[in-house]
Amino acid sequence: MLTTVAATAAEHLGHWGGAPFWPFFVFFPLTLLLIAGLIFALATRRRRAYGPPWSQGGWGGSSTPGRSAEQVLAERFAKGDIDETEYRARLEVLRANRPES
Repeated sequence: MLTTVAATAAEHLGHWGGAPFWPFFVFFPLTLLLIAGLIFALATRRRRAYGPPWSQGGWGGSSTPGRSAEQVLAERFAKGDIDETEYRARLEVLRANRPES
């Protein structure tokens, strides 16, 4: 009697032990989409918060978007990258080539 009940139960349960198989078809793709969406949202939020790399000093851009060429030159002179004669010569060139506004 027990063998008949066990055989009948095993025949109806199948490979998944009686658990319905359909939720895996629904929940796994939805979970993957949710994870991908969260990663995308975090990446775009971070990019919006920090801006593109060239506005932050990366990729050869200036570290502050509003700095003028004269400010950059003055900063290089203050750091000791250029001497006074080179600073004055470059400043003169910058002022002579300044666009009219």
